[in-house]
Amino acid sequence: MPGFVGRRHELARLVGALRAAPSVVLVEGEAGAGKSALVRQALTEAGVAPERVLTGYCHPLVEPAPYGPVLDALRRSGPLLPEVSPLPPSTGTLRPWLPDLGAWLPQEVAGGDERYRLVQGVRALLGVLGGVVLLIEDAQWADRASRDLLLLLARDPLPGLSLVVTYRAEETEAGVPVLGAVYRCPPGVAGGVVQLGPLGETAVRELVAREWGTDVASELAAVLSERSGGLPAAVVEDLAALRASGPHTEPVSALATAELPQGLRDTVVERLTRLGPDALAVAETAAVLDEPASEETIGEVAQLSAERVAAGLVEALRAGVLAEPTAARYGFRGGPARRVAYRRIPGPLRSVLHRRAIAVLDGREPRPLARIAEHTRALGDREAWQRVAEAAAEQAAEQGDPAAAGLLLRELLAEAELAPERRVRAARALSAITANAADDTASTAALAGIIADPRLPIADRGEIRLTLGLRMAVQGGDRAGFAQIERAADELAERPARAARALVALAMNERDGAGAAARDRMAHAAAALEVEPDEEVTAAYRATLLTFQAREGDPELWPELDRLPRDSTNPEVVRQTTRALYNVGDIALDTGHDQRAGRLLAESRALARQAAIAYVECYSRIALLRLDGLAGRWQGLEERFAALGTEFPDVAMAGAERAMLLGRLAAARGRLSVARAEFTSAARYGERESQVTAAIRAAAGLGALELAERGGAEAAVVVAPAVAIMRQAGAWARSAELLPLAVETARAVGDIDAARHLTEEAAEALVGVDAPAAHAGLELARGYLLDGLGGAGDDGAAEAFRRARDAWRAIGRPYEAARAEERLARVLAEHDAQAAAERLAAAEATFTTLGAASDAARCQHVRRDLGLGRMASPGRRGYGEALSPREQQVAELVGQGASNQDIAQALFLSPRTVEHHVASVLRKLGVGRKDVAEALAAR
Repeated sequence: MPGFVGRRHELARLVGALRAAPSVVLVEGEAGAGKSALVRQALTEAGVAPERVLTGYCHPLVEPAPYGPVLDALRRSGPLLPEVSPLPPSTGTLRPWLPDLGAWLPQEVAGGDERYRLVQGVRALLGVLGGVVLLIEDAQWADRASRDLLLLLARDPLPGLSLVVTYRAEETEAGVPVLGAVYRCPPGVAGGVVQLGPLGETAVRELVAREWGTDVASELAAVLSERSGGLPAAVVEDLAALRASGPHTEPVSALATAELPQGLRDTVVERLTRLGPDALAVAETAAVLDEPASEETIGEVAQLSAERVAAGLVEALRAGVLAEPTAARYGFRGGPARRVAYRRIPGPLRSVLHRRAIAVLDGREPRPLARIAEHTRALGDREAWQRVAEAAAEQAAEQGDPAAAGLLLRELLAEAELAPERRVRAARALSAITANAADDTASTAALAGIIADPRLPIADRGEIRLTLGLRMAVQGGDRAGFAQIERAADELAERPARAARALVALAMNERDGAGAAARDRMAHAAAALEVEPDEEVTAAYRATLLTFQAREGDPELWPELDRLPRDSTNPEVVRQTTRALYNVGDIALDTGHDQRAGRLLAESRALARQAAIAYVECYSRIALLRLDGLAGRWQGLEERFAALGTEFPDVAMAGAERAMLLGRLAAARGRLSVARAEFTSAARYGERESQVTAAIRAAAGLGALELAERGGAEAAVVVAPAVAIMRQAGAWARSAELLPLAVETARAVGDIDAARHLTEEAAEALVGVDAPAAHAGLELARGYLLDGLGGAGDDGAAEAFRRARDAWRAIGRPYEAARAEERLARVLAEHDAQAAAERLAAAEATFTTLGAASDAARCQHVRRDLGLGRMASPGRRGYGEALSPREQQVAELVGQGASNQDIAQALFLSPRTVEHHVASVLRKLGVGRKDVAEALAAR
């Protein structure tokens, strides 16, 4: 049985109320929302013994027995009653109602109002029982007497009693709250209303991962969320069906043809069968319309008067069948419920309703062609549907909705009987839309299928293949796309300008020796544009030239950017301007022009959003997040990257950049195993990517870990291939991270000649190159080369580290500046202990401010090793129940998921000391290990 997931806020509220009795908690949610599961989990976490939970159930009976659920709950209380002490006389009233407790209950005392005596007897018995939980399930079906009794118990709860009531709000009588409109939680009583909505996809993914593994969790969770409407009971039912189908079942495919979960269908059918004729007609019309609609539209399609529509809507709303998602617009509460209702409509009636819907929609201006197409397809008229769908796709593209247009075009192209000319038009239209999409994996797959169609003219195939190749190479980060682009260039021979566009794209590839041919390809593209001038391809040509200048650190680049056409009326020209601004801005981060990069990336993001170029907007936002990381603005970066990944799940670069950022932060915080996994993931992307920067940066991150943990020989295995890639591409302007690490690694294995040769090679390559970060990296490399050589070598190393520090400060990267400062302190320690201590203290302060706990701890460790003494301190103090600075470091690492071993390695502490600190943190925060992050945030 799958475990409990999600609902952390609701669970915390319920647990808190159970621990703070007396309490009254009303748990509200529709059928299958997980009310009972939430209560069970809360009882477990609150530590309530099972025998102290008295549960009563309400049932959907025509005439339920008075007080039934409360009496059923009390019937189970015998084991909790005292064996010797007599019960209060008022409990004797319960003898006829609770014969199972006859051994404990006194004789009944007659007289007075029987209902009053019974209520007093229940209160008296609960008072004897003491700290119990009275749980009443499905109170929407409770009889009036039971609800009155629960109201009395809730308005004046007994000491130690927790009253928990679950119910479906949409099924309470006339929508009145389950305890009546007059009920308010009394002062001093914990609890309130806990409302359960649908489970989010993240929680469903967690549920799926427990049984099916993380490799299919994301895709399967999306399908389950859509099928269930987020109702946990429906998700659990689907998972049980998949489990029963056997281990070799492919779950996503199996669900594609499976019926919706039986429990969900039964609930919807039950509600529908209780509707009167007008309400049922309104609900069936809403199911056919498949979108929130006005009373007028529903009335026109259902052919009901305004009065009957209003009455039917009121009944359907009160029955929980329909909802009002926006003002005066009515539709089903969820997609699965709508599908159940739609399937129950007899075929001939469905057709009548679809024809009426088409007639109504045809009268609107502009005509909602996508909706008309859906109704046309439901009638089975394939020719009419194809005609309307093509027009609808064109309309959606013109209205700035490429996702809707792409979906329609893919559905068209899936048609076996599609006229050749319509197939070509649809294929080219899909190609044009897909070119600018950020995460349209489905359209990319459709393009791959289209180019295999022998009926497609060669030049048209070339156009579509070009788009496919660009998506693979650019959006997908897979340089295998360049093989498609190269074939496209041949297929486009009769269209010189488009062939030129393919050549310009090919020139962007830096890998596999392709960079050497880039200038030749650009020259051939220029010649083709002489034959067939084309404003759009010329813009792409210009953007690529600017990218080359940025890669090379050309000082003449910046004035050229000012001449880019920002205000062109041609969308493709604006797209290429946006691309140029992004490319140069992104490369500016590699070369160390961080302030310029920020301005360019902000401009490219704004232009991309304005021009609806989703993938460039996504790329710009990724690079701006990277800039925040470099600038030391680490707070909330992981969450912002995660949100971006959710928004653009199929953009490969988003995942790679997130991995490099998380790897960088994890390494700084001492979570080396996490850092290794993240950098390894980024390195896999770097192997596929057409530009060398990702491979170089990922290798630098991974190589630094190898050097710190395993030594120079292991680091060289990672670093040497990356240096070869950098050399082949001539990417010295982007060598800031890799160059100093490569020199340090060479020194670590004792190969000073290789270290000197690489430093001299880089110095020669960087002459006249406008790349501040590369020059800062070169100074670091010189420092590593000279460090430890003694005499003038150490003096030279100190000067090199000082210049590197100052350069990183000027660029605006505090973490890199602090790393250089730390190295400077180490070099100074032998000759100027006071200066070394000051420099080391400055580095440690920066690391602490950034949250780089491991780096700060290393500085403390270095200070002890070098005998530089302690930092100035007001003296040791007691912290009471507050966290000490060391405990704060430990708590932050625990909150990030670090193990005790990780913490010991990060903070240079013994495992026993870490155990002591962790125990103290958990005691002071009053939480378990998994809740430390939330407790720190609350503080």
